[in-house]
Amino acid sequence: MSANMGGGAGGLVGSPHGPAIAAYREALALVHHADIASVRALAELGRSALREARRDGVRGMASDMELRSVAAEAAGLARRSDRRLQADIDHALTIVDDYPAVFAAWEQRRITRDHVDVVVKAATGLPGEVRGEFETAAIAICERDIATRVTPALRALAERLHERTFTDRHREAAAGRCVRVLHGVDGMSDVIATVPTVIAVGILDRLTQMGQSVKDARAEGAAAGTDEPSDTRTMDQLRADILGDLVLSGAPVVDPTHGTDRAGGLGAIRARVQVAVTAETLMGSDEHPAETVSAGLIDSDTARQLAGQVSEWDRLFIDP
Repeated sequence: MSANMGGGAGGLVGSPHGPAIAAYREALALVHHADIASVRALAELGRSALREARRDGVRGMASDMELRSVAAEAAGLARRSDRRLQADIDHALTIVDDYPAVFAAWEQRRITRDHVDVVVKAATGLPGEVRGEFETAAIAICERDIATRVTPALRALAERLHERTFTDRHREAAAGRCVRVLHGVDGMSDVIATVPTVIAVGILDRLTQMGQSVKDARAEGAAAGTDEPSDTRTMDQLRADILGDLVLSGAPVVDPTHGTDRAGGLGAIRARVQVAVTAETLMGSDEHPAETVSAGLIDSDTARQLAGQVSEWDRLFIDP
């Protein structure tokens, strides 16, 4: 595919959209020059912070404090968060200082901002001594097609130039696998699992197959004219519900406690959640949310459902 990154002079000859195309081309040029100027300015903000931090020979944490300070000042101008501005400054420094040839190609409109971002992302972790070689080859790749289509080629290029094998790097990265919870609003939270890609893809595929089986059974029930309440859950909702059921009530395929004299197998372990709820909410007198200890709020329906499954109360507080 051949793409004219800079655009020609004027629209298609005889096209009724010529003036509109010309106006859009001018707008693109303005955006391009503004983006270049913005990245340069952000990079200079970063350099200014680093110079100030090193003025008296201070390094390390002082540099980070100066970056935060300049990001906070710039965030007021841009009406954005301090953290977002600091990330923009870091990214601009990476582009301008670590990939000068890529930045120059972007400035010359040989490639686009999207190309720059995918090049930088593909080169993450690449040793500095091969970065120049990567830049030259990456620019040639980017000039051939749009950013989304060159991403696989850029990843393959970075892989070839990396001094460590992918298998070696994967072993190291897999040591960081983990599960974490980010509490949101309205009684919802995100469960994030960082796992090897093959595991992640397999999890999603199995959840999708299970969800599709539920939908098929639902369709068969509707065709048979059953009086059961209709299941209107979407595929996303089905996957989320099935994942919750599997994790809360399932058992691992390999259970190292099976056959030992320890207390029960892994499949017998049940989740425990501590909930603080008022008597009025339990009795249905109000719909105020309950609170999970050290987490967030949950809705009153869920709190009452959990309370109905409790055989004994650990603590009971009664206001005087």
